[in-house]
Amino acid sequence: MGLLIVLSGPAGVGKGTVCTALRSRMPEIVYSVSATTRQPRQGEIDGVNYFFKSREQFQDMIARGALLEHAEYVGNYYGTPRDFVDKTLSSGKDVILEIEVQGALKVKENFPEAIFIFLLPPSLDELKQRITGRGTETQDIINTRMNVAVEEMSLLQHYDYAVMNDEIDAACDRIRSIVIAEHCRRERFMPYVTGLKTAIEKA
Repeated sequence: MGLLIVLSGPAGVGKGTVCTALRSRMPEIVYSVSATTRQPRQGEIDGVNYFFKSREQFQDMIARGALLEHAEYVGNYYGTPRDFVDKTLSSGKDVILEIEVQGALKVKENFPEAIFIFLLPPSLDELKQRITGRGTETQDIINTRMNVAVEEMSLLQHYDYAVMNDEIDAACDRIRSIVIAEHCRRERFMPYVTGLKTAIEKA
């Protein structure tokens, strides 16, 4: 069974950038593409960056139970298609979810055994600069995102790990170390040890 790795943090912290860099370093990790009702940003491709849905389409997915989690954030829906995640984990591959904090907490309710990593900005000033630098948000939305970010960082207590995104390569190294360590947890080897003991007893 693969590991479900949940990477989240406030908007503008660099989740997408870090996740992309991490996947180039760890190509064995499968990226779960989220669905959203927000408009595509320049260069984003449907089915690659997100599955872009209308509100009606997204609400239908909710009604059918087709989402592992979903949340509404700053007027738009975000969610994780369930079937893809279940099938990939069952095949033994790790899956990484790059999602908003609300969604991560909902995943925790259904998959408490997942690995929850909170990506932190080096400072609030830096976070604001990153959001502003996109050039896609109005001042009202920037202010809203900053207020939400402060609230979300207070939810760090619900995560297993915190990673500071002060520098992309360093952040990736920290996350990679977490994944390696989690694969080495003793409970993941207990079935193997039990099998060895059974084989010896039968010999």
